[in-house]
Amino acid sequence: MTRTKWAVDPTHSSIDFSVKHMMIARVKGTFHQFEATIDADPADLTTADIAFSVDVTSIDTRNADRDNHLRTADFFDVEKNPKITFESTSIVKTDDDQYDVTGDVTIAGTTRSETFAVTFEGQGKDPWGNEKVGFSGEGKINRSDYGLTYNAALETGGVLIGDQIKISLVIEAAAQA
Repeated sequence: MTRTKWAVDPTHSSIDFSVKHMMIARVKGTFHQFEATIDADPADLTTADIAFSVDVTSIDTRNADRDNHLRTADFFDVEKNPKITFESTSIVKTDDDQYDVTGDVTIAGTTRSETFAVTFEGQGKDPWGNEKVGFSGEGKINRSDYGLTYNAALETGGVLIGDQIKISLVIEAAAQA
């Protein structure tokens, strides 16, 4: 197959995250609004160009008070930094259908290089004849690397919010005409 532009189908895709809470549990969340473009030949993803944009105001941790706090200057400061972005800079095949995708991540005005393990899940036509591809991915970032350092000490030792954020992606994309 040749190089094709693919647009993410947000109704069949997700960007989820989790962070350690109180040193004993994990809080999970998701972003409901995001878009991405992928310019790729599914037969050789090492040449792909990938760009993501996430609307930070769409954060959902199933707690409105926490979500509103995450939108403030203590965390994302959505009035100044309404988007999280990712632009690929390097893609290396590590195994059959497995890739290390490295790119520039920008969160709260800070840009850093991060690598995510991505799996090409397959390609096919939907019942209406539209060409689709699927990907899944996982990675970890440290929120403090992006200036997201708000925290509180616990009486028993440790901190309220962990530094490491686990990110999980499920992406279905459609070929663009």
